[in-house]
This record gives sequence, structure tokens and C-alpha cells, in this order.
Amino acid sequence: MSTVSEPVSLSAPRGADAGLTPKQLADKYGLAVSGARPGLFAYSKQLWARRHFIWAFATARLVAQYTNAKLGQLWQVVTPLLNCAVFYLVFGVILASKQGFPDNTYIAWLCIGVFVFQFTQNAVQAGTRAISDNLGLIRALHFPRASLPIAFTVIQLQQLLISMVVLVVTVLAAGITPGRTWLLIIPALLLQTLFNTGISLVMARIGSRTSDISQLIPFVMRAWMFLSGVMFSIQDKITHWPHYIQTLMAANPASVYMDLLRHAFAPVIYNPHQPVHQTLPPHLWVYGLGWGVGMFVIGYVFFWKAEEEYGRG
Repeated sequence: MSTVSEPVSLSAPRGADAGLTPKQLADKYGLAVSGARPGLFAYSKQLWARRHFIWAFATARLVAQYTNAKLGQLWQVVTPLLNCAVFYLVFGVILASKQGFPDNTYIAWLCIGVFVFQFTQNAVQAGTRAISDNLGLIRALHFPRASLPIAFTVIQLQQLLISMVVLVVTVLAAGITPGRTWLLIIPALLLQTLFNTGISLVMARIGSRTSDISQLIPFVMRAWMFLSGVMFSIQDKITHWPHYIQTLMAANPASVYMDLLRHAFAPVIYNPHQPVHQTLPPHLWVYGLGWGVGMFVIGYVFFWKAEEEYGRG
């Protein structure tokens, strides 16, 4: 004789579990709220466990970025070089910004600024779309969402490292020989990478809530570029400005990291209009360390605070 099992109601516990609240039941059986934000330490541990995924994801996206272009990965080098050529024509030749630079070193000074600033610019723009452009991945898989903006920053770092080969050739072609200061390139890039990661995390959270921010970012970045001395020495333009404005301009993180890299590659052109002061002021390393570590911590905590909100709605 066949029997039909009686349906079991899940609305209320029975037997030994009768009388327990939902929270007590969850604690008893080790259940947790789906999508709940873990603690900061636990979140960091999960993120570290996904480090291989972050690197693989970044590498795959970088390779796929120029798949349909005939020149392929060569565009990673050609694009910043074309920007340097345009800036050199407009600012170096037409506006005569290259005057005062020793010999033909302006092109090296300019290229260092363009490459370094575009590292930050691209990280900000990619971070802004890191969540909104990957909602399918976020909703399909469970992983720390910070993996995405960090991965996009890794992509920009990989592009910069590839472009560094051309940058080194440009510096050598300008008659600048390698020196001990070239060892400072590594810590300067590490600090800038920390800064870029932090600001990318901030923009990722903002961009996940307000998609229109991606339309505004290009204008903000363009203004930041002109205020950072990428194509001309900003210090020469503000010598008669109030001291507090000069201090703020000197603390501009984009200018700080450009100065650190320019001094590392060639101390003689880091501040061409004051050749006596070829030694880098110690406060620039303080600024670089403060911006790098500070922005990373702020961005990381700011992004983590909204971890359970990404991909919903």
C-alpha cells in the first residue's frame, strides 16, 4: 500500500526547536543572512583568497581589450605616445612650454607626466564603471565585490608597465643616462598604485549608485590634468598666488606622483626652472606616502561599508 508523506510546514519549528526565535535557529544551525556584509578582517581575508582570480580577471580583460584591433596590444603603447605627440605640438611648440628645459629634455619630461597621469585617470574612469558594467557577474557569483575595482586598477598598472618600455627609450633618447635615482621608480609606482586603488574603490561605490557620474568624470579629469602640470610647469604659473593656494597645489596627488617619477627618471629635469634644487624635497615623499596609504584605507573602508548593496535593485 502506498503512502503519501505529510507536507511539512517551514513556517514554524517543531519538536525540540519549538519556541526558538529565527535568530536562535540560525545560530543553532550555523545559518547566516544571504549577502550579509562580513567583518572588515574577514572581508580582507576573503579578498586575499581571491588574489589569483583578481590577477587572472585583469589579465584576461587586458588581452580582450584590443582583440578586434589589427594592432592588438600595440595600442597600449601607441595611445599614450599619440597623446604625448599632440601635447608636445600644442604646448611644447606652439605655446613654447619647452623653453627653459635643458637641451631636448622637455619631451621626456612631458611623456613621464602623460604616462603617470593617465595611470590615475584610467583607474578612476574604470573604477567608476567597475560595478555597473559587471552586474551579471556580481549577481551570478559570490565573491568580495572589491575584487572588481582592484582588478581594473591592476589592468591599468599592467598597461603602464608595458608602456614603461617606451618611456625608458624616450628618456634615453633625450640624452638622460640611468642613475641611482631609477631605483626610486618602484616605490613611487607602488604608492601611486595604492592611491589609484583607493580612489577607484571610492568611485566604484559612487558609480554603482549614480550611473550619471561616468558622464561627468571625463570633464573632472581634464580639469585635474591641466591643474597638475602635465604639459607645463605649474609652479611657474602660480608664483604670485597666495601661499595657501601654492601649498594646496604642491600637495596635489597627481603632481606629487609626477614629480616623484620625474625625479626618479631624471633629477635634472624634475624641476627644470630651478636646476639648483635637483634634490627632491623630502615632503614630496611624505605627501606620496600619505596620499597612497590614506586614500587606500579610506577607499577600502568606504567600499566595504556598502558591500551588501552591490548588484541589488
